[in-house]
Amino acid sequence: MEDKRIIKTKKNLKNTLISLLDKKPFEQITVTELCQAAETSRITFYTHYNDKYELADEIFQDMLAIAEDTYYHLQATNNPNSDPVTSYCNVLDSILDLYYGAAPFFIHAVPGESPYLYFSFCRYFSQRVEQHIKRESKSLAPKYSLKKVTNFLCNGLWGFISECHAEQCPLEEVKAETRILLANILKSNILTINLK
Repeated sequence: MEDKRIIKTKKNLKNTLISLLDKKPFEQITVTELCQAAETSRITFYTHYNDKYELADEIFQDMLAIAEDTYYHLQATNNPNSDPVTSYCNVLDSILDLYYGAAPFFIHAVPGESPYLYFSFCRYFSQRVEQHIKRESKSLAPKYSLKKVTNFLCNGLWGFISECHAEQCPLEEVKAETRILLANILKSNILTINLK
């Protein structure tokens, strides 16, 4: 377990990076600027991180841990029989809850503003979905390669969610519509085959 001082220092650096994103794109933020804003020395920064990219990746990992906890809570609450379609929908809800709940960070993870953050988000999002597809493949097997199904789900659903966001739909509406869309895709046997 990390020392409390290290945890506090890392939390300060993460919060400072997130606050700096309101002022400029991630690519334009320097370690020197980050350290000055965090009132932390560069030596301290480099004790914990190789560069700002590693710091950003740790923020993503922290957020994925939150999403994972949300997923397991949803599974226990609304999916005691481990229905694979509900399980996929719980992954979706955990990602949406995280994305909208951590808006100060994720609103900057867009291609035109901060390409690194956007592509990192896409990578982590795809990895999480791919892991879930593997885990559920005994009951809901992919009809195509794992990568094809992962990319179809991630890119298609994220495009739908992005359009909902552009139309300023309330979160509950976004979640409800996207869940229905995902459930219908999975039940249709277009991408998957139900083995149960």
